[in-house]
Amino acid sequence: MSDSPAPETATSSDLSASDRAILDLEESWQTGNPGVDKETVIRERLNMSSPRYHLRLNELIDDESAARYAPALVGRLQRVRSQKRKARSAQLLG
Repeated sequence: MSDSPAPETATSSDLSASDRAILDLEESWQTGNPGVDKETVIRERLNMSSPRYHLRLNELIDDESAARYAPALVGRLQRVRSQKRKARSAQLLG
């Protein structure tokens, strides 16, 4: 019998505090923040640049721990990314 947790019992502790903060910020941003600059919020709350934030967010949407932590958000972001890739491919193919 293994001491490691089954995937479905894994907790948010599988993610770093920084990763959870990125997911939390992205999820809260979906509710709308009119008149607020997202880059400023990223810098102030997370102490990271916008490109670094988006790079890590893109990595997180492929992470099973992130999907367990924020399943609706991760699923939506995966769909958006897939749609953007398809659109980009269609443009390249003419």
